[in-house]
Amino acid sequence: MAIRMPRIIQARQILKRPLSNGGSTPASMYIPKGYFAIYVGEQEKKRFVVPVSILSEPRFQQLLHQSEQEFGYKHPMGGITIPCSEDVFTDLASRFGAF
Repeated sequence: MAIRMPRIIQARQILKRPLSNGGSTPASMYIPKGYFAIYVGEQEKKRFVVPVSILSEPRFQQLLHQSEQEFGYKHPMGGITIPCSEDVFTDLASRFGAF
């Protein structure tokens, strides 16, 4: 499996960007255009910022369906929560080119 270093570096740069709107929201909550935040984990939830292009992937759609069955439309974290382990999600997302 090839490691995609440029995408990892790009993702880190996106996550480290300061807010450009001067608002009081912490920089860690910033979501660039074309991305959305999701929470992943079985017990402790970790926040990921992923590109919207991942929504067209059939495997990701299956995860969304599982999320709908488990949480309905009231997600405990206030955003989309994916009920799988962090390792499974990062492996799947890296295959889609999300990281």
